[in-house]
Amino acid sequence: MNRILQFINVLIVLALLAAGGILYWWGYRLLPQTSGQVALAVSGPGRIARDNLGVPHIRAASLEDAAYLQGYAMAQDRLWQMDMARRQASGEVAEVVGRAGLESDLEARRWRLRHIAAAQAAVVPQEEYAVLAAYARGVNAFIGTHRTTLPVEFSLLKYDPRPWSITDSLVIGMQMAKSLSASDESELHKADMLQVGDADKVNALFPVRSGGESQLGSNAWVVSGKWTKSGRPLLASDPHLAFTFPATWYQVHLEAPGLNVVGVTLPGIPMVIIGHNDRIAWGVTNLHFDVMDFYVERMNFANGQYEFDGKVEQARLEKEVVAVKDGQPVVLEQWITRHGPVRVRQALVQGKPEVQALALRWTHADPANFSFIFTDLNRAKDWPTFRAALARYPGAAQNFVYADVDGHIGYQATGRLPLRKRFAGDVPMDGRGPQEWEGFIPFDALPSSFDPPSGMLVTANQNPFPNSYPFPVAGSFTAPYRQRQIEAMLTARKDWTASQMLVVQKDVYSAFSHFLAKQVLEAYQARGLKNPKLAGAATVLRNWNGQMEKGTPAPLLVTLIYQQLVRAIADRAAPGQGAAYESKLAPAVVEKLLRERPQDWFADYGQLLLRVLSEAVDQGSRTQGADVSRWDYGSYLTFTQRHPLLGGLPLANSFPFSLVADGFRVGPVPLSGSTTTVKQTTLRVAPSMRFVADLSDWDQSLNNLTIGQSGQPMSSHFRDQWKAYYAGESFPLGFLRPQISSTLEVSVAK
Repeated sequence: MNRILQFINVLIVLALLAAGGILYWWGYRLLPQTSGQVALAVSGPGRIARDNLGVPHIRAASLEDAAYLQGYAMAQDRLWQMDMARRQASGEVAEVVGRAGLESDLEARRWRLRHIAAAQAAVVPQEEYAVLAAYARGVNAFIGTHRTTLPVEFSLLKYDPRPWSITDSLVIGMQMAKSLSASDESELHKADMLQVGDADKVNALFPVRSGGESQLGSNAWVVSGKWTKSGRPLLASDPHLAFTFPATWYQVHLEAPGLNVVGVTLPGIPMVIIGHNDRIAWGVTNLHFDVMDFYVERMNFANGQYEFDGKVEQARLEKEVVAVKDGQPVVLEQWITRHGPVRVRQALVQGKPEVQALALRWTHADPANFSFIFTDLNRAKDWPTFRAALARYPGAAQNFVYADVDGHIGYQATGRLPLRKRFAGDVPMDGRGPQEWEGFIPFDALPSSFDPPSGMLVTANQNPFPNSYPFPVAGSFTAPYRQRQIEAMLTARKDWTASQMLVVQKDVYSAFSHFLAKQVLEAYQARGLKNPKLAGAATVLRNWNGQMEKGTPAPLLVTLIYQQLVRAIADRAAPGQGAAYESKLAPAVVEKLLRERPQDWFADYGQLLLRVLSEAVDQGSRTQGADVSRWDYGSYLTFTQRHPLLGGLPLANSFPFSLVADGFRVGPVPLSGSTTTVKQTTLRVAPSMRFVADLSDWDQSLNNLTIGQSGQPMSSHFRDQWKAYYAGESFPLGFLRPQISSTLEVSVAK
């Protein structure tokens, strides 16, 4: 027995040694150099100093050197994520992963993002081009000197990254613009519902400009000194995006002559997108203005000829060859009309099936006058220079909030917003005309505010266009639940500090869900008291305070009620469309129906609410048991995110590799929040970072990512921010006096 035990112990030791060797060779050996010296192709000496979270604080001799060193540092931390981001946007994933990436590649090619980005690179202004080019050179400097120590993902997938280019940075920006502005699925779904349903009811479910459509979005606000303890402004921004591993954002501090800026950017893009410099701070939310339209082309698929304005025009045929690892390449052919790329769709038109050629027009597909504004935005010193940069903004329509050290605050909507004078663009239109854009809304006519008397500006994707606005408005603006809750919390006190802003950012009160619970409870009290099956559910709703908190039953019950109610409403407008429409219907539409209770929708709303309550109880009981009081919203909203490659390795969960497997994922963890809470949460979307700028003392500003700064799995900064993020805590965003832990001195290469 002793020999057997000794043998087992030896095996364990050998396994641990082998694991240690593997981890060193495939992990720690690949970590970037963060101290000492390195010679690079810069114009003068510089440095990359990293703080205790691994954030690079870069000091450079020139603006271009700053971009160069940013590219180098970002490649040290996130090269594989950057490479996959450009591949996903360009439709080149299958080239390295095989057929598993083919469908997403074909979809990306249909959007033509890389073609658009290449056209943008050809027209970007000279100084901005120089910054993008310098950033690309910095990335390539790292790639060229680390061919044998590239991040482990390249070795596992057995490929090397190609050199970085300006187009690569721009195509990543295009991918983000697409995700923020895509309205194609909603427009097609509305068109389908109109073919089988009641037009008035379907249109009521898709209001064009009321602010009752989109459920998802972001928060940003700014308060003047009248609301703060310091007497100086505070600005907060927490974009809500799809959760990614590694983190969506990359933190950086750039210092060069004429530039001193800190904040976050997307991996693969230079400068800072959200942050502050030594004079101003800014945050961003999505405007949700409709910048896409479908046109039904009357096209001959054989030769690409189609009709427009009474004449025959010739479409251009593009052929894309998609490389597939260990497989044959796939050829994608696509016609391009004056409106854009054509996708073929089977649709029901007047009760008959029809093959449609749908051309997609999108503001971002036109590279005319493209600018990379973040170079100027990062150097803006006041409201006029800030707005001057935004006036050239070509990306997805956005809301920007602003504050400066002189105590001013502001708001500006920006982007190229199509001018539609004779149509709404909410469903596919006849491509033969005359439903064409007539230019774009002038920048000076876009919603804007500077130093309002209230001393407060809040944007949570709500509709910022007043009813008297002189131009046509179309968009999927978010209902104002989050906006109202933020304003209510901010006006409750006048001594706000940066750290206290986190209380607002993580708030999970849902005014809509609380309203819905009261509506259901009223219906139960009116006619459902004799139903013992629903008594427990009614008690849960009666005792609820509207907080969408994990560990409590009411949020789950009201969520299931909402799902059943949405399906019933959608099926009433267009029979059979309820299940497909569930994610499209905004809570504001439901609230409007329940408040107004039009008889042509439902004859008895009380009976409807009792029915959906009963259905919700049945649904929840199947997974959480019959006792509604013991239900747990957190067990329903349980989140797990894995590294897209390492989290799925066959050995990741076997000893001794299981000792580090947890490092490749977060969760499972229960979540709080919903689509209508300030902390907007679903299983896919959550706050992608939290930023608070303190204009009284920059070093009191806060910022934290979801996971960590590094994308290197063996780095101590791979996921060191997760616990704070999950708890709603944050970290100082070092600016004047950053806490430096290591410094890499950069000399001029000879």
